[in-house]
Amino acid sequence: RSSARLVAPLGCLVSRQKHTLPDLPYDYAALEPHINAEIMQLHHSKHHATYVNNLNVVEEKYKEAVAKGDVTTQVSLQTALKFNGGGHINHTIFWTNLSPNGGGEPKGELMEAIKRDFGSFANFKEKLTAVSVGVQGSGWGWLGYNKEQGRLQIAACANQDPLQGTTGLIPLLGIDVWEHAYYLQYKNVRPDYLKAIWNVINWENVSSRYATCKK
Repeated sequence: RSSARLVAPLGCLVSRQKHTLPDLPYDYAALEPHINAEIMQLHHSKHHATYVNNLNVVEEKYKEAVAKGDVTTQVSLQTALKFNGGGHINHTIFWTNLSPNGGGEPKGELMEAIKRDFGSFANFKEKLTAVSVGVQGSGWGWLGYNKEQGRLQIAACANQDPLQGTTGLIPLLGIDVWEHAYYLQYKNVRPDYLKAIWNVINWENVSSRYATCKK
């Protein structure tokens, strides 16, 4: 019986489907004038697609190393797995965090939690913006949920480090501050990009993520 229970999980590993680039829930130009179409097209169809392609390659190599019992290769692939896997995870969240009908302020339980944990929405917005501006080089600013403490937290992650996998916080809202997310429009003035992005934040999506992680 115990061996029979192992068949399904192992079979799933062998027949794993490759990761694919998710479609955007809006057109490339839908977030203008805040984020222009050229940025969105390059960001989604080139940058995110590259993370997906590289992740599939790395996972295939990792699977081969596991089959051979090659622990050295498994260890050596961890950096690429973290970078490309994180890039895929982060961007998949990011696209849904944005909406042409976004902006304004959240409502309901999320707004109450923001007021509880940050004092006010204005304070929260200021803190997340400051953390995102302060990321050295490339990375992300995040609003996450600390399930153990039952509260919201702001955090920054370097490069493509995934929030939950590196901090334990459940991601609710991510702001990409890699230059490819804004340079064509805002040049090197990251604060201008961060000021603009609040106009397209999809609070319905963020609220839905908050409700799900509380269950």
